[in-house]
Amino acid sequence: MTPPPADLPAPPPPQAPRWLDWIDRAAMPFAIAIALLLFAQWPLRDLAGSGNGPTQANDLAQWLFALYVAVALRHAGRRGAHLVARPDLAADTSGRFARLRRIGAALCVLPWALFLIVTATVPVWRSVAAFELFPDTFNSGYFMIKVALLLLAVLLAVQSALDLWHELHPPER
Repeated sequence: MTPPPADLPAPPPPQAPRWLDWIDRAAMPFAIAIALLLFAQWPLRDLAGSGNGPTQANDLAQWLFALYVAVALRHAGRRGAHLVARPDLAADTSGRFARLRRIGAALCVLPWALFLIVTATVPVWRSVAAFELFPDTFNSGYFMIKVALLLLAVLLAVQSALDLWHELHPPER
């Protein structure tokens, strides 16, 4: 068996963007649900007084919002729509310095995302196993906010690794 020639192009990046895009599409309805639940708080408060209905709607909206933000931050970063300190730099997508900025961004986010995954996995698992409640209302679902934290870290780590792979192994033209 002869070894392959050394000038072969780098292997393609993993197919993660397809499932990442599926996660983005699955999270889109959360924005509508969040708005409806937060809007429902006031009528519930008027109808039920200061009962459990408004707090349940608020707590559900909080963990839906946490999941939505976890997905939306990665999505916005991938599309170049996130907030930046200097918009003029974000608009420049070609050239050597733009490539260095993209590599630098991935190298800044990836270690922190991995650190968060390593340090948060056990506490998140404990929270899920205990079905942790909201501390103020004692409604169930607080563990979902912690799950969203871990989801955010995983999504950002995957996206940063893909961005880094793409920049270090550009497709040949």
